[in-house]
Amino acid sequence: MHGSKGLAHGMAAYIRQMQRFLLCKIARLQALTLHAHYDMLTYREEFGMITYRTLHAGELARPLFQDFIRRQTVTRCMRREQGRWVVKDAPFIDDWSEEDYETLLACLKHTAESGGFLYAAFADGSLKGFTSVEAAFFGSRNQYLDLSCIHVSADMRGTGIGRVLFAAAKQWAKEKGAGKLYISSHSAIESQAFYEAMGCTDAEEYNQMHVEQEPFDRQLECTLA
Repeated sequence: MHGSKGLAHGMAAYIRQMQRFLLCKIARLQALTLHAHYDMLTYREEFGMITYRTLHAGELARPLFQDFIRRQTVTRCMRREQGRWVVKDAPFIDDWSEEDYETLLACLKHTAESGGFLYAAFADGSLKGFTSVEAAFFGSRNQYLDLSCIHVSADMRGTGIGRVLFAAAKQWAKEKGAGKLYISSHSAIESQAFYEAMGCTDAEEYNQMHVEQEPFDRQLECTLA
């Protein structure tokens, strides 16, 4: 009897895992087929109802982030030494102060008001992830659009939200005529693993503004095939 119960429990866990995997796959495929208006995308996960939609300047205020957890415990980072990237121990806690939120809101409002792209994930009505792409082209061939931020709340990381947001950012940039997304990426190994999984590589050209503002960031690009 114990063996039967164990088998049943194992099968139920496996089915839940497969359901979660398939829902994430469906969400990613739906995100890839969004067009310029980016219709609201909703699907149910075992952790609640996830809704993806564009953000508008008028809703960008501090209360929007009341359930968003930026906190990231970093233990190891990528550092460039003698022309190559190596993993180094660099423990710290990355979080946002109220001043950081004020800066973030100002940046997001500028993105919205200048014709950029803001896209977000909500779990049961609470903001749990967001990304932004700037409208201005740059690079020697005007090939880049800047993915200026992508963040997922700590309690929802690993659920596929980041993949959906990144796919939507790529699709929007491609529709605008960009050849590549540019990312000044956080150097934590978890962040680097995400960008590698998204197909990002070291940028062929550096945006000096990003290099000067965040000297420890790794400058990446993602080709929009």
